[in-house]
Amino acid sequence: MLAFDSIVLIDDDPINNLINKRLLGRLNLCDEMAEFLEAKDALERIRKLDNEKKLLIFLDINMPVMNGWDFLDQYEMLCPERQDIILMLSSSIDYQDRKKSRTFEAVKGFIEKPLTNQKLFEILPEYVKNE
Repeated sequence: MLAFDSIVLIDDDPINNLINKRLLGRLNLCDEMAEFLEAKDALERIRKLDNEKKLLIFLDINMPVMNGWDFLDQYEMLCPERQDIILMLSSSIDYQDRKKSRTFEAVKGFIEKPLTNQKLFEILPEYVKNE
């Protein structure tokens, strides 16, 4: 059985999404991956999913239209029954961003870009092999 039903990448940089999709694809965590350049589109899609679907969501902070913080506010309000794991994946090195991410129940970790197997293992050792 796979760890997640789907992985959702939310980042306005298509190159980051492509690189992360390839890295995550090699880890065999799920059968399906979806990528979104705008957080509002991802939120709309997530809201339509069955609450039983287990998602691993990688969320960038700095994006146009709806940033990562706005997404989290809306997610908590509109999807209170979901049990997804959200990981902040950002180029931000600001301690305040890390601190703020801990105020959201669904956020299980903060990863500085670039994403690596080792960084994932440190946050999700039960799902990722240490290589």
